[in-house]
Amino acid sequence: MQGFPIPKDKLIMQPESDFFSFPKMRWTVCHIRELMPTKEISRGLGAPVPMTYALDSGIDTVTFQPLGSDKTMTWKASLSANYTDGMLILHKGQIVYETYSGCLNERGKHAAMSMTKSLTGLLAEILVVEGKLDPAAKVDTIIPELKNSAFGSATVRQVMDMTTSLKYSEDYADPNADIWVYSKAASPFPKPSGDKGPNGYFEYLQTLKKDTINHGEVFGYKTVNSDTLGWIISKVTGKDMTSLLSERIWMKMGAEQDGYMTVDAKGVPFAGGGISAGLRDMGRIGQLMLNGGKINGQQLFPNKVVENIQAGGDKKAFAAAGYKTLEGGSYHSMWWVMHNQYGAFAARGVHGQTIYVDPTAEMVIVRFSSFPSAANSKIDPTSLPAYQAVAKYLLNKDREK
Repeated sequence: MQGFPIPKDKLIMQPESDFFSFPKMRWTVCHIRELMPTKEISRGLGAPVPMTYALDSGIDTVTFQPLGSDKTMTWKASLSANYTDGMLILHKGQIVYETYSGCLNERGKHAAMSMTKSLTGLLAEILVVEGKLDPAAKVDTIIPELKNSAFGSATVRQVMDMTTSLKYSEDYADPNADIWVYSKAASPFPKPSGDKGPNGYFEYLQTLKKDTINHGEVFGYKTVNSDTLGWIISKVTGKDMTSLLSERIWMKMGAEQDGYMTVDAKGVPFAGGGISAGLRDMGRIGQLMLNGGKINGQQLFPNKVVENIQAGGDKKAFAAAGYKTLEGGSYHSMWWVMHNQYGAFAARGVHGQTIYVDPTAEMVIVRFSSFPSAANSKIDPTSLPAYQAVAKYLLNKDREK
């Protein structure tokens, strides 16, 4: 996407559908708004609350051993190995590390991908703790339109923890997988003449059928759960996701930039992966979680919200899904809970997006990335041990003071 005019072989544009393929993706993740319609997550009109710095050059030399390897790697080397576009580390509320590369700079916004799910889950958990949403309620009592779908007989909690039983495949490598029917329905652009398929997230969700197992038995990472949860949240509050995120989070946390969310043809925000935001504002989200809902002296939501998320979900249901790099973990309110010695939990998105919260080290790591493979299992071996190595480094520095 360089040149005046841009050469044909360098263009990334609609209606071509390969703008998320590598290497085009390295540009796309910072330019979603040029390709798709969006709604704003407004930060309001007040001045941003600046973050403070205590930069630590020693972090670049921290070493760790990647999973499954007998060799060591430095933190700095891991950044390029993981196609990192932006990296931020907060320790005790201060920025100790910040770097930008690829398509991103400090003024830019980057696709958060499925980290969006965790913000959807956060809003739902806030409503649960505030008594405005019953996690034991059946979905069809809140959304009558889903009565005849697989979701109708599931509970809100089963949707929040992705333990619903669905006949739905999200295998991106399978050209016949349901994800492509879903993607077609979610497209904000006009459907082909004569197309009789569902148009928009809400219409598609009504078509899903239940699988043979019972709800609640097995964790299954399926984005449609997040879209259903977004619908539940909107039904309960009377507001769409962008408005609620703005009112409850963005306008109150001292954000320096507006965020935005992609929408379908009917203006419904993509609750499963549509957010783009600045690196430091995602750091503010992480700090909110680390501080139990408090930032800049304000309690934006009850500490109980974070306590519930940190406690994690059903480990047995999670284990059945076979996540080798996350063994012993769980999934709760659309957050990944590590259950490691540091009590870490994370928001995660394809191609390497992460908000990693480590309460023991009082550390938040935010990474934006454009890793060639969508699967985080390919990037975890050089990420998860790196995060723990930095946590250990920071803890040791604290002990030496």
